[in-house]
Amino acid sequence: MKDGRRVARPVERGRAVYLRRPTLGDRDEFLALTRASRRAHRGLAASPTSPDEYELWLERSRAADVAAFLVCRTEDDAIVGSVALSQIFRGNFQSAYLGYQIGAPHAGRGYMTEALKLVLKHAFRTLGLHRVEANVQPGNEASIRVVRRAGFTREGYSRRYLKIGGRWRDHERWAILREEWASKKAR
Repeated sequence: MKDGRRVARPVERGRAVYLRRPTLGDRDEFLALTRASRRAHRGLAASPTSPDEYELWLERSRAADVAAFLVCRTEDDAIVGSVALSQIFRGNFQSAYLGYQIGAPHAGRGYMTEALKLVLKHAFRTLGLHRVEANVQPGNEASIRVVRRAGFTREGYSRRYLKIGGRWRDHERWAILREEWASKKAR
């Protein structure tokens, strides 16, 4: 129970954070976090900042090829960020793209590092994926450190890969395979 409302059940739980599905009841807290992070995320991410944008984001998060989660702090259930596996491909591909963001007030505390470990566990164990790819802007050093700590390997560079904030932006391609993740878990 949080502020008189029921909190959705965790999908994956860690020491400091857990992952859970977003709900309509999370709208105000999530929007407050994205608004507080607007300056820090400028040019890096496009997050919902209005109720209508949140509802569209929530609808997309429920698509069959998406596994979207809120990153919540275990000590008080506060929403500290979000993480999503999108464009989940099945068949011979068994792959997904990873997107994530930490709220500016919570950056640098290790929450996203733990959240990526949890989402990879979900991707490889629960969803049975073979590969997860993350695309990170070259200047986003904090994000590059997070994917490195999670075991991702830099595979290449994509020029003008994604349009964010009205501009086409270059990205580095990082990926991790199930066997690499399993090997890292064994250590």
